[in-house]
Amino acid sequence: MSAVAAKPAAGSAMNPGAMAVGIILTLILVGICYVMSPGVGLMALIGVIIGGILIGFGTHFVPVGGAPAAMGQAPGIATGVAMLATGAGVAGLFGGAWAAETLPATMDPMMQLIIVVCAGAVGGGLMMAITCMMVNFLYVFGMGIPPASGKVANDPITGDSQAEYKSQGTEGHGLPFVSFVGGVIGGTLGGAGGTLIYFELLVLYENALPGLMNVTAAQVMPIAVSAAGMFAVGLFLVNAVLTAYNITGTIEGPHDPKFKRWPRSIVASAVASALCGLVAVLIVMPLPI
Repeated sequence: MSAVAAKPAAGSAMNPGAMAVGIILTLILVGICYVMSPGVGLMALIGVIIGGILIGFGTHFVPVGGAPAAMGQAPGIATGVAMLATGAGVAGLFGGAWAAETLPATMDPMMQLIIVVCAGAVGGGLMMAITCMMVNFLYVFGMGIPPASGKVANDPITGDSQAEYKSQGTEGHGLPFVSFVGGVIGGTLGGAGGTLIYFELLVLYENALPGLMNVTAAQVMPIAVSAAGMFAVGLFLVNAVLTAYNITGTIEGPHDPKFKRWPRSIVASAVASALCGLVAVLIVMPLPI
């Protein structure tokens, strides 16, 4: 009943106590992993947590207008936060997974990680750039409405005035330039985060599964790739949905007042990613590494 009786402003309020508890829970989960699976397992969990944080933070940049945007009554892309963020992340994940397959085994592990994460970031950012461009084409040439923000008087990047282009009775419409840039940044961060999760779990499974299943590294590769991919996509959905609850509806991008809620989402993503990542690590216990 406490949730029902909550004040309307509670959705945007920060709760320092709850955030402190979240940080403590994350540290406890990391400590459990340190005790039960040090080495590659612990590194994988840390990578999962960092990747989840990147996903949660990047989702706040993505311009989402929901159903109002489809009717030209709100800026952003006419879909939900979770669907759009997951789409961008999966696109980045495909790019990162492709890069991981093509890298030579003799390359330095840190260089491998950098290349794979950058490939995932480019994939996610490119997907969002294409999406935002096509959305504006539909708004301008299909619906006959100019991009206009309802949150700021002038575009923070171009300085263009917004009021004279905004229709009465709406919160704005289309996809202003700052929202376009925010979408690309969000897709880039999400793609990088998802790819980091995938690659760290892939390295873990490549090291752990051969000894656990008593098979060769070549034989276990399809299992390792599949398991890492499923966990990466699942963690994308977890973090995207958590961020969607934090945003509660629509968001125009980094200039939207709702963007200031990101610290709470970071803590929630860290806790959720730590818990899910611990499960992903413990399924290959006992680890001979």
